[in-house]
Amino acid sequence: MTASVLKGKTIVLGITGGIAAYKAAALCSKLVQAGANVHVIMTESAVKFITPLTLQTLSRHDVHTDTFDERDAAAVSHIDLADRADLVVIAPATANILAKMAHGLADDMLSTTLLATTAPVLAAPAMNVHMYAHPAVADNIRLLGERGVRFVEPGTGQLACGYVGKGRLAEPDEIVRAVEACFKERGNLTGRRVLVTAGGTIERIDAVRYITNDSSGKMGIAVAEAARDLGAEVTLVATKSVGALPEGVHAVRVESAADMLGAVMDRFDESDIIVKAAAVADYRPIVRHDAKLKKTGDRLVIELEKTADILEEAGRRKSGQFLVGFAAETNDVAVYAMDKLRRKKCDLIVANDVTAEGAGFNGDTNVVQLFDADGLAAQWPMLTKREVGLRLMRLVAERVGAGIARSVELPGERSSARGLTGGSSQEEADS
Repeated sequence: MTASVLKGKTIVLGITGGIAAYKAAALCSKLVQAGANVHVIMTESAVKFITPLTLQTLSRHDVHTDTFDERDAAAVSHIDLADRADLVVIAPATANILAKMAHGLADDMLSTTLLATTAPVLAAPAMNVHMYAHPAVADNIRLLGERGVRFVEPGTGQLACGYVGKGRLAEPDEIVRAVEACFKERGNLTGRRVLVTAGGTIERIDAVRYITNDSSGKMGIAVAEAARDLGAEVTLVATKSVGALPEGVHAVRVESAADMLGAVMDRFDESDIIVKAAAVADYRPIVRHDAKLKKTGDRLVIELEKTADILEEAGRRKSGQFLVGFAAETNDVAVYAMDKLRRKKCDLIVANDVTAEGAGFNGDTNVVQLFDADGLAAQWPMLTKREVGLRLMRLVAERVGAGIARSVELPGERSSARGLTGGSSQEEADS
């Protein structure tokens, strides 16, 4: 156990009502021994399996069981704990608490604190095998995962109810390792400045009409959130078509390709890592009308001109920055991705076939391949965009931390794809 990783960290340990609650005592003890400052919240059901006195003795802090049991007039307990937490751990996490978390219910001390905290959340589910496999529970876990909740998967074996299958709470040592990993990972990009672009640009025809694309900005937002969670100082340049932007990042709203070019180049020199995930229009109308065009005939001819290639300009201008581009393709993905990487001097290209199931625009999942100067560097199955963003930024953090140049090979990361050339590429595309 690495005491230095958890030393001085404030961990809120939520214990819910399952037979596995008895393991929470060992978990609490191990976290305290590792140097963490542990505050325990127990649900009404949890206290039927293990006493608050046990956890109070192990944690050396009062145990919270009732939202209305306020012991300090100077602070509201659930808000104070929510604000102080560096991490919230729920072990065991029953089907009930997962449902409350997924749907925003707050009817006890733990669920109320979970709604109030902005700290990362790690949940260790434990329940009957059939409950764990129930579609409602699976949907709740999926939804929480998309929101950034991390999970320690339950083990498989003999359950207290007599069934054999998946549903046993992970062992305390395994949960502690997952807690340590959360803190280690959060510092992977500490001190780095990351610039991310997201969304589809808008090129105006007149006051009410424009040319755009299907990009939702979800992939770019996922990348920005991942960089933030790994400790980076993040600037997100997002188009106006992108919805709510994540907290904890510096957001810059833009509309057109020209707007985005200006925003990126204004911040380029001060950035360490640039991730160009936005879908930038390749062409724009030569003439933009200030007033709405009226119908005057059966046809309307609009002449277009090429927009600035932001990724190419970034590649030309970079002086030590790590540059990641995106390529949304419909065929010959590897060929076009490698051509784009070389022409635009990227360190990595994230490519996907937008016609593939689970990899298109507007969805919450993606299927990607990553290419570097030597060919295929990684290939991942269908994942949530949040998970893709996290894996991508972990990989970038490894390479930036190791000072890996475009032509240097990382041992153990290569596949058989090599020497792919030719073709043309589309502009970066955030699906």
